Amino acid sequence: MPEEHDWFAGMAFPALLRAARQTYGSAVRAALADAGCDDMPRDGSYVIAAISRTGAPLSRVISGLGVSKQAAGQLVDTLVTRGYLDRDTDPDDRRRLTISLTERGQAAAAVIRAAVGQVDADLIRRVGPERVAHARAALAALIEAGHGIEGQGR
Repeated sequence: MPEEHDWFAGMAFPALLRAARQTYGSAVRAALADAGCDDMPRDGSYVIAAISRTGAPLSRVISGLGVSKQAAGQLVDTLVTRGYLDRDTDPDDRRRLTISLTERGQAAAAVIRAAVGQVDADLIRRVGPERVAHARAALAALIEAGHGIEGQGR
């Protein structure tokens, strides 16, 4: 008979990943609602956080979502309309648009970072920093396997 702390042993890895993602998602949604950002669309927090964290071009951020161009465009439109993003013409190439965080978008990004940080801190308290580091390495290996990447940055 498995011990109580081994409840996860028989679960499929994708199910564990989904449930873990829900832990982060619930924390982020609750924190955003408390901060007056309860109108954040689905996947909006991912876009806001990625732009804030990496400054990556929007096309790269959106490709990480795995949605159609139409869905991505609608998401960006919604984030602009709700005041999280600004869309401007690129001064170097008038055919291109640039996307940046508004003041509201920057505030939402800070809330998202704090919520993720709280979940991370709780996880470290529960299992310790070494196990979290191992989990990160395992997830990175899974991502690399899915993208055909061999050990970037190692």
